[in-house]
Amino acid sequence: MDSIDTPPSSSSAGGLCTLRFRDRRGPPHSPNKKKKPGISSAPISTHDRHRRDRGGDAPPSTPPPPLASFSDLPFDVLARVAATFDVPNLWAASMACRAWREALRPLREAMVLLRWGKRFRHGHGGVRPNPQRALEYFLKGAALGSAPAMVDAGVMYWEMGEKEKAMAFYEKAAELGHPVGQSNLGTCYLEANWPEKAVQWFRQAAESGYARAQYNLALCLHRGRGVDYNLQDAAKWYLKAAEGGNVRAMYNTSLCYSLGEGKPRNIQRARMWLKCAADCGHKKAQFEHGLELFNSGNMIKALVYFELATRAGETAASNMRDLVLQSLSQTSRDRAMLSVDKWRPLQFHH
Repeated sequence: MDSIDTPPSSSSAGGLCTLRFRDRRGPPHSPNKKKKPGISSAPISTHDRHRRDRGGDAPPSTPPPPLASFSDLPFDVLARVAATFDVPNLWAASMACRAWREALRPLREAMVLLRWGKRFRHGHGGVRPNPQRALEYFLKGAALGSAPAMVDAGVMYWEMGEKEKAMAFYEKAAELGHPVGQSNLGTCYLEANWPEKAVQWFRQAAESGYARAQYNLALCLHRGRGVDYNLQDAAKWYLKAAEGGNVRAMYNTSLCYSLGEGKPRNIQRARMWLKCAADCGHKKAQFEHGLELFNSGNMIKALVYFELATRAGETAASNMRDLVLQSLSQTSRDRAMLSVDKWRPLQFHH
């Protein structure tokens, strides 16, 4: 079985915070763009709006509600607002919406800061990588209450070797219910030799559907670390993590089905998950899938997987690769190697 899945060193630690809006502005501290000459930036008055809509000069018979639009808020936010009213009331909804917008303003600002932090961290969006500025933006976003920014700040501190600071940010994000923060905090506790506490956080994140935490929880159950040994529960969480795209869990799920550990023995499912793991880049799975192909007589495909495993560092695969190379024609070898050169890891989606 594989080892604990540690916090990612890339943006996957904050992967749950993908932004849905397009931000064409510069960094938050940049000056605003100049307005085009001849174009007024003043808002259209309510009176003018009704003139355009009605085609006349007369004002509406009843005064309009204040300019508090809620049409641009997410539906789930609107649903939560509407649920607070016993009787539908547009005026009350508009006023409540204004209060929501004001209350959420810090988090909207934090989302912009988070996005700029990711740009400076990875060199996206036309900027060069700048870890110092990235951390600065993450810290500002975290100060405004953004859990994803807390996670990214924690990851950067972790990579810098400042694990106490990283753990502090993970803990803040975890307490806000962020699954990545919960999982990373669990890893911190595991490294600090406090497995019982680690399992508590892994379980919270796992129940939220985070595949990395599901895998780590399964591994703890499988080894009886911080929790009672339970092979059936371990196999259950391996499968959930595999279905969520965790490559190590795919390989371990294949072992569960192959050996009948925690699952009824099922060779067909074992082979399916082994191939999934191999196609997603798991080097041991590539070697073992190559052996299956070799035993079935499919030498060209076997060579492809042996070569992939060899390039990934699986030393046992190189001997089998050399054996297959001796049995194939030059044309078949070239065809197999061309497939290897074109190969890319499968992006698994359940």
